[in-house]
Amino acid sequence: MHELGITRNVVAICAEQAAGRCVSRVRLEIGKLSAVIPDAVRFCFDVCIEDTPLAGARLEIVEIEGRGRCRDCGNELVMDQPWGVCGCGSTAIDCIAGTELNIKELEVVN
Repeated sequence: MHELGITRNVVAICAEQAAGRCVSRVRLEIGKLSAVIPDAVRFCFDVCIEDTPLAGARLEIVEIEGRGRCRDCGNELVMDQPWGVCGCGSTAIDCIAGTELNIKELEVVN
């Protein structure tokens, strides 16, 4: 489960940015095409925050839908997988959203 390593890194980054202050909330953006499972991150988060400035922090995850743009016709489409077929029949699709994994917000308590 690579989500454990990802969550450890998120916690380390948040703790560093908090600079010794307690963290009460973390908001992540996770793209549906990122190969990161939000429920696994939620599970790992509770374990990873123990004995850190994030202990007791609330995790919010915003899932970003996958979107692609056809290189042949320019049409944009919603994607459930990192590949697909455009309405024009082309498979030349560039992923334009859904691969994100961002720490969007960090709420600290002084």
